[in-house]
Amino acid sequence: MRENRNGTRLFFTLCLMILLSFVVGCSSISGKSQAESETTSVAADEMLTVRVLDVGQGEAILIHTAASDTLIDTGDVDEQDKLRRELKAAGVKEISKLILTHPHADHIGGTPVIFSDYTVKEVYDNGEPTTTKLYRTYLKSIKEKGISYRNLKDGDVLELGDGARLEILSPTEAMVETSTNTKGKRNLNINSITARLVYGSFTMLLTGDAEKETELGILDRHDKSELRCDILKVGHHGSKTSSSAQWLNAVKPGVAVISCGKNNDYGHPHDITLKKLEKINAKVYRTDTDGTITIMSDGKTYKISIGRGVEQ
Repeated sequence: MRENRNGTRLFFTLCLMILLSFVVGCSSISGKSQAESETTSVAADEMLTVRVLDVGQGEAILIHTAASDTLIDTGDVDEQDKLRRELKAAGVKEISKLILTHPHADHIGGTPVIFSDYTVKEVYDNGEPTTTKLYRTYLKSIKEKGISYRNLKDGDVLELGDGARLEILSPTEAMVETSTNTKGKRNLNINSITARLVYGSFTMLLTGDAEKETELGILDRHDKSELRCDILKVGHHGSKTSSSAQWLNAVKPGVAVISCGKNNDYGHPHDITLKKLEKINAKVYRTDTDGTITIMSDGKTYKISIGRGVEQ
């Protein structure tokens, strides 16, 4: 009888150990960054979430912390319904900060939706004006609603809450002044707001439509060691005008994200850009093929989810 009891106790002990092992294993999420790679367990409300929204041939990026929702760019005029759906799906109730990298329509075209559907607390842009009706209406809406408004320049830092911040790398005041005083057609892309998103050891570069000239200027003004990133939002929808070899070799992203429209008229992303990204071994995600790209980080690790599932 004693042998039977001992056998029974051993059986139940083994079952309990297996059950506990299973429960502990299910509590972990994994990710990786250049600074650190580990397995951790973090509540969803403690995560930084960056969504590169699928808004066709344009760009809109939503940064969520427990404290705020920050929207960088708003897509094009003809994609306003997509923007509405994406923000609703993300559960956005209020926009703490609206940042417009430059005044091209495919980046400010959704501002009427933002101002009509949401309370916006603060608005930022690069300070470079244009004469389009869309841009004039944007400024009028800010004034009528009494929203706090200012320009962002190299050296500025925006705190997003919960330890997340945006470090502005471009443009400089001189760049904008030179551009606005130049006669003839201006290249509005060059003065796109370029920023480094920092959350713990996780970093992501956000570039708007910055081109090679912008990239080289940033490399001249900043220590390259401060420009390394886990994820690069590729400039100008993957155009050959951006993503210079010097830039990519300096920032060395493990992942590159491209916002562009399916079968767009510009041929974005260009093959030459994709080959450059392949050369530095960056894993590429694209909104035209993957839909909205979601990056979540606990400040040490990150994971990426796309329309087809979750990838690391």
